This record gives sequence, structure tokens and C-alpha cells, in this order.
Amino acid sequence: MGRFHLFTQVESYGRDFPFLLVELLPSFLDFLLLCMLLLYMKTTYGFPILRIVAEMNNTVMLISEFNQRKKNKQEVEREISFRTECGLYYSYYKDMLQATSIQQGLHGLIHDNKTESLRTINILERMNVYQEVFLSILYRILPIQNYLEPVYFYIYTLFGLQAVYVIALYVTSWLLSGTWLSGLLAAFWYITNRIDTTRVEFTIPLRENWALPFFAVQIAAITYLFRPHLQPLHEKLTLLAVFLSTFLFSLTWQFNQFMMLIQALVLFILDCLDMLPTTKVTWLYIIQLTGILLVSVLQFFNSMILGSLLISFNVSILLARTVQKNMKMGCLLNRVGKLFLHVLMVLCLTLIINNFTKKILNLESDEHIFKFLKAKFGFGATRDFDANLYLCEEAFGLLPFNTFARLSDTLLFYAYLFVLLLMVIAAAAVAFKNLSGSANVLSMDKMEMCSIVLTPGAAYSLVHTVLFGCLALSTMRMKYLWTSHMCVFASFGLCSAEVWGFVLKSVRLYTPQRLCVLRYLIPIITLLYLSYKFWPGMMDELSELREFYDPDTVELMNWIKSNTSKKAVIAGSMQLLAGVKLCTGRILTNHPHYEDKDLRERTKQVYQIYAKRSPEDVYSILSSFGTNYVILEDSICYERRHSRGCRLRDLLDIANGHIMDGSGENDPDLKASLYPRFCEEIKKNVSYSTYFARVFQNKTFHVYKLVKHK
Repeated sequence: MGRFHLFTQVESYGRDFPFLLVELLPSFLDFLLLCMLLLYMKTTYGFPILRIVAEMNNTVMLISEFNQRKKNKQEVEREISFRTECGLYYSYYKDMLQATSIQQGLHGLIHDNKTESLRTINILERMNVYQEVFLSILYRILPIQNYLEPVYFYIYTLFGLQAVYVIALYVTSWLLSGTWLSGLLAAFWYITNRIDTTRVEFTIPLRENWALPFFAVQIAAITYLFRPHLQPLHEKLTLLAVFLSTFLFSLTWQFNQFMMLIQALVLFILDCLDMLPTTKVTWLYIIQLTGILLVSVLQFFNSMILGSLLISFNVSILLARTVQKNMKMGCLLNRVGKLFLHVLMVLCLTLIINNFTKKILNLESDEHIFKFLKAKFGFGATRDFDANLYLCEEAFGLLPFNTFARLSDTLLFYAYLFVLLLMVIAAAAVAFKNLSGSANVLSMDKMEMCSIVLTPGAAYSLVHTVLFGCLALSTMRMKYLWTSHMCVFASFGLCSAEVWGFVLKSVRLYTPQRLCVLRYLIPIITLLYLSYKFWPGMMDELSELREFYDPDTVELMNWIKSNTSKKAVIAGSMQLLAGVKLCTGRILTNHPHYEDKDLRERTKQVYQIYAKRSPEDVYSILSSFGTNYVILEDSICYERRHSRGCRLRDLLDIANGHIMDGSGENDPDLKASLYPRFCEEIKKNVSYSTYFARVFQNKTFHVYKLVKHK
């Protein structure tokens, strides 16, 4: 009875959601978030999947069985499931726990000589691993060592953050629409579209899985901040929430500056069109600057942050405002002229400040990103190895069309387009009204309707989804920033009294009764459809048991641990070497964290093992990095996943000026190499044994030891 009472009473509180969150969550999120977490936990570790049952006792018994199963897994089998850079990040959490003290662990990170051979680097400066540091310290001080292994403490924390993510989406949708039903629909859409809204179940330690929950919290706080007539205390607390979430988002992801640059563009566009209160927008610019500068301090004044476009852009906006006064006054042509000059001034100042900062800092760490963008958008072909490496990865390609088919299957994409169309119409009308200062084109009633529909929070959400949508369409990896907000935006529109009022008044069918029916009936029907179509599949998925199985990699890691010195230096692909560091603790020549110019050059040199180079050249290159062992992978040497021109060996051939293998065209200036491909020839040419001795092989990997020459 209590839940039904709350169910009916909450609506009467209208938009005062943040102060009622504690009351609401038990009535909605308990079961829903449990389902989400269980769905996430089904694949990576070979865990037996907990079944959602009505009786809590059965659930507890299954959890106990679940934990017993986990303990039977070998540590190396669990760790190799952290693929590519995920394994690298997790290895620092492991290093912190294996250190004799917290101080020694921090010293090891600040003076690390295992991640890159013959170099001592500061991991806290180069990488965003403060979350691993914090969790390792927390694990040490909490009395849980006898009950919970470190790996599961790490995983459960991240799954808990995903629950925070869903709650933040729920909050944002409710704040925009004024009804809890919108939040429920947003959360349900997020879960049913989880293939396109998150990839946490496959890449748990990935930086974005740490950062996006804080980004969602920030958006919820910004949405609340833009509500009119906030009390001073509420506004200050909301600004604090925005600052903390912005800071944590920036601290946990190396791409924070690019995401916040897009967010700053959202604020800039809306401020220019007079759709947001200028004072609050200014505070948000200052919060962004303060947050990212504080992160820079914690990362030992990371030059890539200090030289970011975000800092230059925000500083330029604040400077331009002091120069241009009364920009939002005058007739339409006067306003448009002032706006054009303002935009031009901000862009010019941004470029000047950014170039000046980069010259002072001698910053070249992010040049590969701009080379990639230049080539991606057709500003000339490139033979640059790093740029082509990104261009050939599916994750950095255009968003596939089958994404829209999946989103349409849950009705999300249709609802999103419907709401987007209505909001764009309203935004165009409001923008014209604000710039012209009159309503000559539209009647006063219609203009008033558009203004009511496009509240500051809704305007922010609209431009946010448009810009991040453009980012997702151009780069598939960034779709998770768009699709999660798509759930919020679509559910807000379907449940908004203002949106349905705008539609009904436009077709002259408005009555309060019809508004109420549409506002609640359509979301309920959508929820029923989703439950009918997807709930059985979700339950079947929860009943599945999946194992991560890679015996060749397990065999390789066990061999390295047993047959090589702890100070051995190992070369290979950066994806594999991240796992080598995590599972064996050996020293690497290179690794997947690509935001460093010297490391990119080193990786290109190490990858000559897959190019057409002489054994003497390869031996000389590897020896210059102190290499003792090199691992060759058949999956790279004989790669078939990519088409011709995008295989790793092709990228190396092009960068080296050599003709690619196989039938097809080559650039006329490319020449045939004097040497065969190293990774193929070493397996059959006895003369290579002068430099390399094979010490291990299985179906996937070949390990060679560099022969020392006096």
C-alpha cells in the first residue's frame, strides 16, 4: 500500500525532484538496477549468472554460489579478460595493492620504469589512473580483505557507478518533463538498448566507464541549475554538484577536454541566442576551467591539458565578453552583425591562445588527433602511421546504419526523431524572437507556446543532443555519449506536458483531458511494448553462463612468468603487452596509452617486426629499447580482419614506402622492399637464428629471444 501511495503522491510534487529522490528510488530502481547489474556481469569473467527471483533468500544463495565459482578461476584467466588498455589500467591498481605501503605504491607510479623500457615515467601525469589509486587505498583501509578479492572490489565499484549512471539519466529526464514516468522510460530504454548505450560489460576498466556516470550527474545538475527562480542556497549547492561532477569526469578520462569543449560550444551557442541566463553560463565556463586546471595540477601540470582547446576557448569567451558590451541589444540586423563579430573574435582568440600555449609548452602529444581528423574529413590523404591506425579502426569510423535499426526496434529512435523535430521548430522560433526582439512572423500565442516548450533546460538538452549526435555519427566510439542522452531526450518529450500541449494547440485539438491522456498513455504503452518484447529475452540472457576462454594467451602468460626474469623486457603489439604487464609484471617496450609522441614513435619502430625489414634492422631496433624477448602474433602477421590497405602490415608498408601485399593498386611512388616480411620469414629462414632464437610457440604466439652478440 505504501508503494502505491508514493506512486500517486510523487506526481503532485511536480518538479521538486532532487529533494524527493530518496523517497522515490526504493519504489522504482531496486529491481531495475539489479537487473542491469546482473546483465552487465554475465560475460567477462566466467561468472555463473545470478537469476532474478521473487524470493530474496534464493538470490542470496545464488550469490554465495556465484562467489564460490569465482574463486576457482585462475588469476591469469581472470586478468587476461581485461583486454588491451583495460589491462594496463588495472595493472596499476594491482601494483598499488602489491606495494608494501601506500607511499611505496605512489612512489612506484610516479617513478615507473616498467611501463616503458629504459625510461622512467610518471604514470599519474601521463594517464588517468587516480581512480585505481583511490580504490587501492580504499581496499587497504576497509576490513574486507578476507571477504572480497581485489578484482571483485574493483568490478563491483564500477558496476555501482553504472547504477549511478542510470539514476542520473532518470533524474535528468524527470527534471525536464516534470514526471517520474519519464525517468522510468529513460532508464528502461537505456537498459534495453545497452548494446548501443554502454560497453561496460566487455571493457570494464575502460576510462569512459568511470567518467560517463559523472558526466551524466553533471548534466542532471546543469538541468536543475537552469530551472527558473532557484533559491540562492539551492543554486549554490547545484553549482557545487556541477563542479564536483565536472572535476571527477575530467580526472577519470583522458578525452575529457574534447567532451567538455563540445559542452562549452553548447553553452556558447545558447548564450549567443539568448536562450540561457548569462550569469549561470559564465559560472559554468569558470567551473569547466577550474575543474580541468585542478586536474592538470593533480597530473603534475600535464601539458596536453594546459594546451587544450577547451582552456583556450573558455578564456577567449570570457575575454571577448569584456570587450564586446551590449551585444544582446538592437534590431535583428544589428544583433546578427554583433553576433558574427563575437563568434569571429572568440575563434580567432582561441587559435591565437592555443598556438601560443603550445609553442611555450612545446606540446606535440595531441598532434596525432589533428592528423587523424584532417584525414578523416577529407583534407588530404596521409601516409602517417598513427593517423592511419585510427582511420582503419572500426571504432573511429562512421556510425553503422544497423545502429539505427536496433534503436528503432525499441521505438527509441522514432520517439527521438519526433521530439527532436518539435524542439528544433520551437528553438528556431525562439531564436528568431530573441534576435529580432519582436514577434512579427508568428502570432503572439504561437510564440508564447514555443517559449514555454523550450525552457532553458530543454534548450540545453536539445543542442547537447544535436552536437553529440554529430560526434557519434562521425566517430562510432563516441556513440555512447549520444545514445544515453537520446534515452533522456526522447522520454522527456513523450512525457512532457509542454511538448504535447504544443502539438495539440498546433492542430487545434487541445483540451486538458487530451493532454493528460497523451502524456501518460503513450509512455505507458511504450513501456508495456518494451516489457512484452524484451523482458523474456533479458530473463533468458540472465540464465546463460558464459566463459571467457583463451587458452593460448593463458599458456603464453604462464610461460613468461615461469621462464623469464622479472626484469626481462618484452616487445610485441601494444594490445598484448598490456596483458603481459598485468599478468606477469614484466617490463614493456610499448603499450596502448597512445597520448605521447615518443611512445607513438617507439610503437611504430617496434611494429617493424610485422614489416618488410631485414633481421639486422629489426634486431638493432629492438636492442635499442633493451628488448630481451619479442612476441609475434599470427593474428597480426596473417591478418584478415581488415581489408587490404588497413591491415597493420599494410600501414607499415605504406609508411615505409613499400608496395603492399596482395592484388590491388599501389601508389606509383611505392617500391618493392628488398627484404621479405620479417614475421613470416623468421619462422622458416635458418639464418635469422643468428639474431633470434625461438623459445616458445603455440597456435597463436611465437616468442623469440634476442641472441646477445659480443
